[in-house]
Amino acid sequence: MSDNIGAPGLEMSRRDFVAATGGAGTLALAGCTAPSQESQMQPQQAAADLPTTSPPEVVQVDEQGGSVTMRTVPSVHQAHPLETMGGPVELPRVWAFQADDRDPSVPGPILRTTEGNDMEVTLDNTGVDHPHTLHFHGVSKTWENDGVPTTTGIRVDPGEKHTYQIPANVPGTHLYHCHYQTHRHIDMGMYGVFRVDPEGYEPADREVFMTMKDWDSRLSRQMAGEDASYSPRNRRPDVFTMNGKSAPRTLHPEDGSPIIVSEGDTVRIHLANNGYMNHPMHTHNHRFRVVEKDGGQVPEAAQHDQDIVDVAPAERKTIEFEADADPGIYLMHCHKVNHAMNGNFYPGGMVNGIVYESAMDSDVFAQLMDYAGYEG
Repeated sequence: MSDNIGAPGLEMSRRDFVAATGGAGTLALAGCTAPSQESQMQPQQAAADLPTTSPPEVVQVDEQGGSVTMRTVPSVHQAHPLETMGGPVELPRVWAFQADDRDPSVPGPILRTTEGNDMEVTLDNTGVDHPHTLHFHGVSKTWENDGVPTTTGIRVDPGEKHTYQIPANVPGTHLYHCHYQTHRHIDMGMYGVFRVDPEGYEPADREVFMTMKDWDSRLSRQMAGEDASYSPRNRRPDVFTMNGKSAPRTLHPEDGSPIIVSEGDTVRIHLANNGYMNHPMHTHNHRFRVVEKDGGQVPEAAQHDQDIVDVAPAERKTIEFEADADPGIYLMHCHKVNHAMNGNFYPGGMVNGIVYESAMDSDVFAQLMDYAGYEG
């Protein structure tokens, strides 16, 4: 068996495509009574014609008048583009979110606002072939803004735009995702994080958003026209990412999201699970406290020091610790060890690192950067 993931394959037939997308019957369950648009589609444009995703950016929505436009963009997603450590790891077809004039990304952009500064989020579905919606977890909103076509009757068809009014009334870290054909569209990359900072919020010295996601690459390859057979009832995840990247690309200072610290820093990590599996996240040599869960503050009396925390699907937990270890390079990873792999290669996948700045001139870090493809 090859360790490489997402190798080129054959175009699928129209019959295979209909089977993959569920056809008209599944669309009816999603709140649609019109004939299926997905079932009438031909295989999509070649990967060579698609943009490549970029790392997610933070969008300070309250600094741009409280509004943001999110476009859906078919893209190629390189979780790890090199041959090192079991690579390359690529998803040849994803549906990325693009905020305003920024690059498309998987995960989608991190939408950040402040308590009381509500958001207007426009889903721009022009120029694409699939219906979509946006559903925001956590905050209290009106019925028509819930983003579920089955219960609101609102979906955003190809060529359409729709604006959601999202109140910033529950401080904390939350998720958003497409809620149309949810079992496939999240697995095609349509997910992200949004953050509502409480009034008077004091950032930590180092603050990181970290999104975990398990993928069955057969769906991406099938949507790209390859000879792959996928069923959501028989998922076999083979790609594991943190902020969209698999190790060693997770450690790339620009394309990945290593947790780079200085001695004495207070470090705050907002963990979010946008996948379908639990992930017990473990930090080496740093004990932390869980200070938020699903947008709720954890009372100080209930906090305790720990070094592993389980994050269930759609769950968010914010952890905080002091960078008080012997300065070096320490892993942060999922402790389901098969999630810390690229294909049959270990380590890989859902592995990241806490990196002290003073250790960045070491030979060990230079070797890791060589694996990750960083030349800076």
